[in-house]
Amino acid sequence: MSKLKIFVSAYACEPGLGSEIGVGWHWVLEMSKHFDLWVLTRESNRHSIEPWIAAHPEFGHIRFLYFDLPKWARFWKKGLRGVRLYYNLWQGLTNPMVRRTMQENGIRVFHHLTYGNVLWTVSRYGRKQCFIWGPVGGLETISYDYSKHYGWKSRLIEFIRRSVVAGIGLNVGFKNRCRCADIILCKTEITRGYIPDKYKYKSVLQTDVAVEKYSINEQKTDNNGIIKYLVVGRLDAWRGFDLCIESFAEAAKVCENIQLSIVGSGLDEKRLKKLAYERGVCNKIHFMGRVSTEEYRNILSSTDVVINPSLKEGAVTVAFDSMSMGKPLICLDTTGYTRYFSPEYAEIIPIGKRETVIECMKLSILKLFDPSIRKKMGQKAMEAGLVFTWQFRGEEFCRLLSDKLKQNGCI
Repeated sequence: MSKLKIFVSAYACEPGLGSEIGVGWHWVLEMSKHFDLWVLTRESNRHSIEPWIAAHPEFGHIRFLYFDLPKWARFWKKGLRGVRLYYNLWQGLTNPMVRRTMQENGIRVFHHLTYGNVLWTVSRYGRKQCFIWGPVGGLETISYDYSKHYGWKSRLIEFIRRSVVAGIGLNVGFKNRCRCADIILCKTEITRGYIPDKYKYKSVLQTDVAVEKYSINEQKTDNNGIIKYLVVGRLDAWRGFDLCIESFAEAAKVCENIQLSIVGSGLDEKRLKKLAYERGVCNKIHFMGRVSTEEYRNILSSTDVVINPSLKEGAVTVAFDSMSMGKPLICLDTTGYTRYFSPEYAEIIPIGKRETVIECMKLSILKLFDPSIRKKMGQKAMEAGLVFTWQFRGEEFCRLLSDKLKQNGCI
């Protein structure tokens, strides 16, 4: 029996990386086990995709298509700078490729996979087909109680985000995408809550990250009596690294033998370093900057506790990696990925008043100073990590997708 043909738009999709790019890659691999895929991604991803596929011929049936603007037309884009504008241009300019490929190959199903932001555009042709949208987020906001502590640029960004979300009911593009979609995969309950009532029946809560098998059962080294805590991610204000520093500083007044490593770089780095200095914990907090994937794994393997203080859904790869390596997790309840974590192996803190969150995080840090608690929670985390793998996520998603497509008459 032939497999269902699906066209996947995966702007961010590349092997060996984390965050959104790694998410796109893993979803494509798992979907390819159940469906016949054509995958559109950036030309800049070709250099890593093609050698990987050549080394893994069992995935050679995936058909990759590549597109980028010529260099002279994208001189202004560098890294994440200008990504929103470039992404929207890319969606518009690839529309003829989407239409031609789907028509020539008899493909009826279009899946917009990455980027997963409900505010960003989707292929005009793709959304008029049997349209799977997501997993998507982008409607989670940071309250003024938190953002008033940010630098001026981050405060402005959060103010604009709150304003955009407040007016989402007037956003024609968002409403059109909700209307066209046959399935809307929502990363969080918050985003799901903004789907217009008449389209809410299409929405499904679906986290986009899972556990990578490579890290399961890796051993940690002895830390000579120092309990190591780790946070990872781009240093953006909304990721809550300041909450982590403040709670860690309070915990350090009680327990001296603790250390915090911060892996990542970004706009908020200067403010965070200043905060660590003001709280008197410069000698206990190590800003490690950006590191390679191999370095990250080594750092994680020698860590005792992982903290994900993000106030929104983003950057949860490290949360699932903590599960796979048997590390207890401290995190904030963003109403999305945290549904896969339980108090048996994670300290899940409700997002309330800022002072309350800092106090709860401090208590969690102190609780996990106890080696017997860490060992018990770490074992439970590893057991859960054996279940919540990408294979599990892929099978779960593909069953859901097949059922929904049948219900909607797409197949």
